[in-house]
Amino acid sequence: MGCCSGRCTLIFICTLQLVLALERQVFDFLGYQWAPILANFFHIIIVILGLFGTIQYRPRYIVVYTVWAALWVAWNVFIICFYLDVGGLSKESDLLTFNISAHHSWWSEHGPGCVRGEMPQAPGVRTTESHSYITVMGCFMDYQYIEVMHSSVQILVALLGFVYACYVVSAITEEEDSFDFIGGFDPFPLYHVNEKSSHLLLKPMQLST
Repeated sequence: MGCCSGRCTLIFICTLQLVLALERQVFDFLGYQWAPILANFFHIIIVILGLFGTIQYRPRYIVVYTVWAALWVAWNVFIICFYLDVGGLSKESDLLTFNISAHHSWWSEHGPGCVRGEMPQAPGVRTTESHSYITVMGCFMDYQYIEVMHSSVQILVALLGFVYACYVVSAITEEEDSFDFIGGFDPFPLYHVNEKSSHLLLKPMQLST
């Protein structure tokens, strides 16, 4: 009963992680945040692997998910430090875009209540865009705090997944060990039974001779 309850909870946590990862992936794509996009991609793959291992009683897959959960927590701690300018990091840098572009978080211009001030193109100037944004005003919350909230939720869910994954692996391993103890995976008892029956069949033939 305990293992079943733990598996059901872990399945729910993995499903929730997939929903949160897909939501985050969409906004990272909109902001051209290439490093988080790659991290989210690997996260989705590993969570699917952990979900499959939980459903199919594959403890090795769940162990991989457990290791990744710890790494995922570390990654989101880094993201929080990045947006809060901790340890020499700066949210104004192009680190998350691999210095390919000057894009920043999508929430920096599209946060709740944000109003963008636009400056039309100067005459005779040709650019790929019809306008450029010069100001963002009226935001109810700064974009860095929105990103911190996203990462905090990811950390909380990953920690829950880590705890339940350890519990499920332990429960499955104990079930396998108990099954081995009663001979569930031991081929020798069957061999000894067959050997004993064949010996009983040969014994009357020897007595008759």
